[in-house]
Amino acid sequence: MEDHDTGARAPEVGVSRASPPAPAGPSAGRHDRHAGPGGRHADHQGDAQKGKTRKRRKRRRGRKVFARDDNQAASAPAASSAPASRSPEAAPLPAASARPPQAAPRSPDASRPQGTPRPHQELPVFAALDLGTNNCRLLVAVPQRHGQFRVIDAFSRIVRLGEGLTASGRLGQAAMDRAVEALKVCGDKLRNRKIRKARLIATEACRSAENGVEFLDRVEREAGLKLEIIDRQTEARLAVSGCGSLVERDTQGVVLFDIGGGSSEIALIDLTGHRSPRLANHIVSWTSLPVGVVSLAERFGGRTVTRETFAAMVEDVAVRLRSFDGRDRLAHVLASPKFHLLGTSGTVTTLAGVHLDLERYDRRRVDGLWMDRDSVDRMVEKLVGWDFQQRVANPCIGADRADLVLAGCAILEAIRAVWPSERLRVADRGLREGILSELMADDGVWRNEGRGRQ
Repeated sequence: MEDHDTGARAPEVGVSRASPPAPAGPSAGRHDRHAGPGGRHADHQGDAQKGKTRKRRKRRRGRKVFARDDNQAASAPAASSAPASRSPEAAPLPAASARPPQAAPRSPDASRPQGTPRPHQELPVFAALDLGTNNCRLLVAVPQRHGQFRVIDAFSRIVRLGEGLTASGRLGQAAMDRAVEALKVCGDKLRNRKIRKARLIATEACRSAENGVEFLDRVEREAGLKLEIIDRQTEARLAVSGCGSLVERDTQGVVLFDIGGGSSEIALIDLTGHRSPRLANHIVSWTSLPVGVVSLAERFGGRTVTRETFAAMVEDVAVRLRSFDGRDRLAHVLASPKFHLLGTSGTVTTLAGVHLDLERYDRRRVDGLWMDRDSVDRMVEKLVGWDFQQRVANPCIGADRADLVLAGCAILEAIRAVWPSERLRVADRGLREGILSELMADDGVWRNEGRGRQ
């Protein structure tokens, strides 16, 4: 099962056709769909070897990501009562010795003609993996110009790791099996490259499950990957870091939210003062609600959702938001036209796809899209009015999301009620992009970019 993330196949990341292209560098803005994954086909008049070389380059080229967050990692916005991370520091990818014996991957140099330049010869490779309650996602990238990186490989699959977790408190066997199989694919991709630094994270499902740590031990044994369980505070900060380039220079305030499968992170960002290159420095308040599309749908039902059921889901989330003490920290900018919401999740990207009436989901058109208040109202009303089969039939929802999308809409409606805004910006990006930006900045890859890094 594949999710909306089209991985290495997606063309332009950070530039939506619905909004003007963002400039490069610290003032840029991005939701994925990076610069094209390949160039033109080899010239038919060229020799066969030349054609092979160009095809190889086509496979390795990825998407260009625009990321503004280029300074050293900032301190966390607030103290967290969440569990400590399983492994606090990014480290080189663990050796594959934990995996069963297998044939060594073929070196990319083995078939490269002598004298042909190595692609990305001097560029270090970084990787980010996010194992969530619903999805398993991987990005592999190399740094480009200041504050930017190019994705050279990607993977995304819906695994529903948190299926049944709300009722049992434990990860189910079938769910763990699905996740392990997806992680084996990720492990193979990573071991076929020379990775300078990788950060491999697990979020709410592993964080809250009684057997979460036990499951990650299994992942290490069978997939050869050592994942860390991050706390909610770190998750909120990474979501902000990943979406920083979608916040324009004249913005005064943003409520950024990431509606996940098992939790929803919300960060209030005040930009009325001097602006730092790192958006996470401007977080003035944040919260993590222990409710996401999977957990909410399991409690209220996701297939048959009446208007009364939908209203009950909205109220359930609203009660949680009313206990958030920092919710008024942006009261001074809520009425400003330079305040907006910024959503990064399958919920908002699905709404955007339905809004655009896409015949198939297209990240290039969705990422960075602006939706006004009336458009969001209409799309939520449309989805609430559809039955399960109508949701399944929509190409931007499909069978994998049909029982979850209304739970996501309920969370969105509760957020909009607390922070009303005339505009919502849609981001098809998040934790992985935040991880990559922070890894590269911490490694210093952009410190001397003025000397000619391309």
